[in-house]
Amino acid sequence: MPENRPAGYARRRFLRDTAVGAAAVSTAGLVAGIPAQAAPSAPPARRHRAGAVSFRWWGTAGWRIDIGDRTVLVDPYLSRFDTGLFRGAFQPDTALTVAADVVDRFADRAENILVTHTHWDHFNDVPHIAARTGARVLGTLTAYHLGLAYGLPTGQLAPVKGGEVLDFDGYTVEVVGSLHSRNAAFSMAFPGVRVSPPPRPTKVSDLPEGDTLAYQIRVDGGPSVFFMGASDLDERRYAGLAPDVAMIASAATASVADYVPRLMAALDHPRTVVPVHWDNFETPLVNPPTVAATDRDRLDALIAEVRRASPRSRVVVPEYHTAYRF
Repeated sequence: MPENRPAGYARRRFLRDTAVGAAAVSTAGLVAGIPAQAAPSAPPARRHRAGAVSFRWWGTAGWRIDIGDRTVLVDPYLSRFDTGLFRGAFQPDTALTVAADVVDRFADRAENILVTHTHWDHFNDVPHIAARTGARVLGTLTAYHLGLAYGLPTGQLAPVKGGEVLDFDGYTVEVVGSLHSRNAAFSMAFPGVRVSPPPRPTKVSDLPEGDTLAYQIRVDGGPSVFFMGASDLDERRYAGLAPDVAMIASAATASVADYVPRLMAALDHPRTVVPVHWDNFETPLVNPPTVAATDRDRLDALIAEVRRASPRSRVVVPEYHTAYRF
């Protein structure tokens, strides 16, 4: 075990590991997308009682987290329009559009939106949801400037870099510096950042990667859950997180060396691992998720690697809209 872990690491791991017995009920039913029942627990000893906590997958790296009557979103992308990507005919000039009827039905409320990076399949619907609900948008400086380009007020935009631990009275959000995945050419689509507000984006290539973050939510009286939106990591920044649950991105290529073993070790072998970003995000958000054959192979390989690298971790393959309680 590395000696350079921060002082909080021992406490976090102790709290997590001593909770395993009590949490066994909440994870026992989490197989093939079947939600488990939450284990009973004492009310959190804080000003705000969080209430029941549920996690719903919205495809790609998107999540809706309901903490009592409060809602946090992660990378909400519900429009899922066709760019040709999954047909081998990607069109970078595809117009950015919002399927407002779908987005408004599912993203009916939010107080915080956590953005891992600003590619269209993570950011496209964020300005619309923020404008409609008044939600605060946390993200990189690129996300901040893109938010301004869409007309969001500065008071709704919270630029973060990684290292912040933000208290929202009932839950905390820890921001973690991370990395975007690499394609087979060891590059990525639309690299770059925005250091000032650009013209309002109109096509998918107007939304660059803009640096990448991960997030960890710790709910008072509930679980600590780690969210990532791309399949690479700087494990030195993950030291001490020790989440109960980790939503990990499926790797599109083998360009990142030892991705799963490094990730499992950096997160101290989470009790539950949930693969994300393996579905065809240009198809409707209905079950069962549409999965390209190559992506199915990569998902199966990721599950096998997790089981080898972290045999005590339970792997949960999610379905859309299903309320999971960890």
